[in-house]
Amino acid sequence: MDTTGIQTAFDEVFDQAIVFHGFADHMRDYDVFISATADPRTGIASQHLRYRFTYCVRATAVSAVPPQVWRESLDDRLIDYDHGRDLDGYVWGVKWQNLYPGMRLVTESTDADHWSRSIGIPFHEAAIETNGHNLSLVFADLAVDIIRAGHSPFVVPDDGPDFKASPP
Repeated sequence: MDTTGIQTAFDEVFDQAIVFHGFADHMRDYDVFISATADPRTGIASQHLRYRFTYCVRATAVSAVPPQVWRESLDDRLIDYDHGRDLDGYVWGVKWQNLYPGMRLVTESTDADHWSRSIGIPFHEAAIETNGHNLSLVFADLAVDIIRAGHSPFVVPDDGPDFKASPP
C-alpha cells in the first residue's frame, strides 16, 4: 500500500476505538484491533478491523495518561468497569482507547529512511495517538482485514513454545 492508501486507511478509523494492540503471534508484524462504528441512523454495521503493520521493526508504546491521573488510577478496582466506574481515576476496565487525535504518517522519519536504505524496500513511520497510549511504529506495509467475533490474537499452547531456532 502506498503512503496515500495508508493515510486514507488511517483517516477511515479516525475517532474510533482501539480494543487491543501488540505484536502478532509470529512476532514480525504489529496488530492494532479497532472497533469501527457509525451513527446507528446510517444503517452501517459495526466492524472489528485488524490493522496489520507488516515488517514492523520498531514498536514503541508510551502512556498518554498524565502522571497526576496515573497517581489516582492505581486502584485495582479500576481495571474492572463494574467495580471502578464510580471511583476517581482512569477506568482501565472500559477495555478500549479512543483513537483521537488518531493515526498519521510521519512525513520525515529518520528511522523509516534508515530501514528503507538498509533493507531495500520502503518503510514508513506511523504515529498513533489515543487517550490511553501513544504508539510509534516503523513498518513496511499495511493490511486491513475485517475480524469476526471470537477472533483471538494469541492462544497459549498446551505444551509451551516450540523451541525451534532461526538460522543466524
